[in-house]
Amino acid sequence: MAFAGMNYWAVLLAAVGGFLFGGLYYWLLARPWIEASEWSAERRATHEAGTMRQPLVPMITAAVANLVMAWVLSGVLGHLGPGQVTLRNGLISALFLWVGFVITNMAVNYAFQQRRPLLLAIDGGHWLGVLLVQGAIIGALGAR
Repeated sequence: MAFAGMNYWAVLLAAVGGFLFGGLYYWLLARPWIEASEWSAERRATHEAGTMRQPLVPMITAAVANLVMAWVLSGVLGHLGPGQVTLRNGLISALFLWVGFVITNMAVNYAFQQRRPLLLAIDGGHWLGVLLVQGAIIGALGAR
């Protein structure tokens, strides 16, 4: 299934890969993220007690965001031309998009919100990892 060379299976796998990466990433960095996020003592206690529910809307939002991001990354890679959708170009393109659009926008937003630099590093690192995972999958599977 392809449109204009886009491999929709690669896009779907990349979206799932990015979502799973995010889950593992934030599971590993939960404590530093909570500290950097400056959660209230009450919210932190609820999380540590294991009684905090995982809200459905943010999970759906994350899944949709990963799907859109993978689709756009696939479109960018497809514009490199025939034979250029490779693992190497997937990783390079992901890095360029992260530097040019993701981390720059996050830095501005976090600066105006007066967020801690550690939060920017953690959240920015998440999106870098997501894009690299997605770029690797899309690049490795290639265009159709």
